[in-house]
Amino acid sequence: MDDDEQEAWLALVSTGTRLPAALDRQLQRDAGISHFEYQVLAWLSMSPERTLRMSALANFVDGSLSRLSHTAKRLEKEGWIRRTPDPANGRYTLAVLTDQGWDKVAAAAPGHVAEVRRLVFDPLTKAQQKQLRQIGRRISNAIGPDNACPATTND
Repeated sequence: MDDDEQEAWLALVSTGTRLPAALDRQLQRDAGISHFEYQVLAWLSMSPERTLRMSALANFVDGSLSRLSHTAKRLEKEGWIRRTPDPANGRYTLAVLTDQGWDKVAAAAPGHVAEVRRLVFDPLTKAQQKQLRQIGRRISNAIGPDNACPATTND
């Protein structure tokens, strides 16, 4: 790498490490949940009938099925989700967001959104935000198809 590439790379790596940690701290402090748990609840809240197959949910949150299963067990104990066999194919398990889970993610969302806005969008101009979107999409597309994120199409 030349000097400019190395500086860009190190900035990206630093952001990729520090941003999730900062979001995790905010959610732990304000809502008592991890960023990963929030993502699980949020994806379910955005899904039809607040339901997803565990395998699809694992893809969406970019976690292993094992990690998701451990997290789902904790979320079930809190009453925020329930797991049930998929009636269309009993080999699969569905994760379903409960009303209590909806309340939890709805209560956590404003603080999370405010923190994302403070850390990511407020420091950037509108033009930089557009560039960030374009750069993120290009890098995501170079990595490969991402069925989880609908925002990885080219501009």
